[in-house]
Amino acid sequence: MTESEEYTDSDETKQAIQKVLSGDPEAFRFLVREHRLMLRSYLGSQLHHGDVMDDIAQEVFIKAFHKLDQYDPDRNFSAWLRGIARNQLLMHFRTLGRRKANEAKFREEVYEIIRNDLEHSYQQQSTDAIEALLRCINELPDRMRKVVRAGLDGVKAQAMAEELSTSVGAIYNVHYRANELLRECVRKEIG
Repeated sequence: MTESEEYTDSDETKQAIQKVLSGDPEAFRFLVREHRLMLRSYLGSQLHHGDVMDDIAQEVFIKAFHKLDQYDPDRNFSAWLRGIARNQLLMHFRTLGRRKANEAKFREEVYEIIRNDLEHSYQQQSTDAIEALLRCINELPDRMRKVVRAGLDGVKAQAMAEELSTSVGAIYNVHYRANELLRECVRKEIG
């Protein structure tokens, strides 16, 4: 196929265009069938979502149908369709960009409105949780309370084991049981 044949419309395409322009809108179906694969391929090279591609392809064919009287028969019909598609893609990407910018702006505005409330709520929850934890630590049996406080103060398990005349493993067991009791106690206090 030579370069000039590549850009020449088929006789069927030319006839279908003439029929549509003469008042036979059904002839446009031939143009859709004849050019949809080319158009979908072109759009698919620019888009990542098939449903968006299908929507834009449909918009392109609708625009082409309504503007067919503006088509220059000396131009290639496929190239004309790609031109319409390019414009539709530009509008799609502009709209998408504006939508993303508006969504980001909206999120920022909402965050600014509720930021103080969120920070206050977080600080209150943290304060409530710490107070509940301290109350719960005070309710532990003496041995557990000593192990937990030593752990909070950074005392090594070995030193604690020596102080309480027990093994390091026993200290870890006491600490584990204390953590479970504390978790349950704080949950009851806060919840």
